[in-house]
Amino acid sequence: MDIQPTITPRVRRPRPAVVSLTEAAAVQVKAIMSRAEKPYAGLRVGVKQGGCAGQEYVLSYAEEIGPIDEVVTDKGVTILIEPKAVLYLVGTIIDYETTKLASKFVFKNPNETDACGCGESVTIIPVKPD
Repeated sequence: MDIQPTITPRVRRPRPAVVSLTEAAAVQVKAIMSRAEKPYAGLRVGVKQGGCAGQEYVLSYAEEIGPIDEVVTDKGVTILIEPKAVLYLVGTIIDYETTKLASKFVFKNPNETDACGCGESVTIIPVKPD
């Protein structure tokens, strides 16, 4: 008698988006993209080493979608996450705030463990993959 193992298919739950935008951030990104010198594939978001706390967020125009970019579409905005930044950004909300002295994008990242006094750099611990 030949006994075949029973393979139960793994049920995959939908993955949450790596980042999301507030309405204010979406409006601002759309306005910036509409004034760009040429059409772009989307907004590229990443993390780089730098600043007194160790890391800085990076925003730039994305000329094309890379083969391993994480692509998020939120509120009509295409966001391309650099592959090496995905685990640092999981759960991040990007907002746009205007005060009397400044207007800027603000990252609300649950993975931040520290920030410098000036607010320009952060320390981020990447999430552990499932």
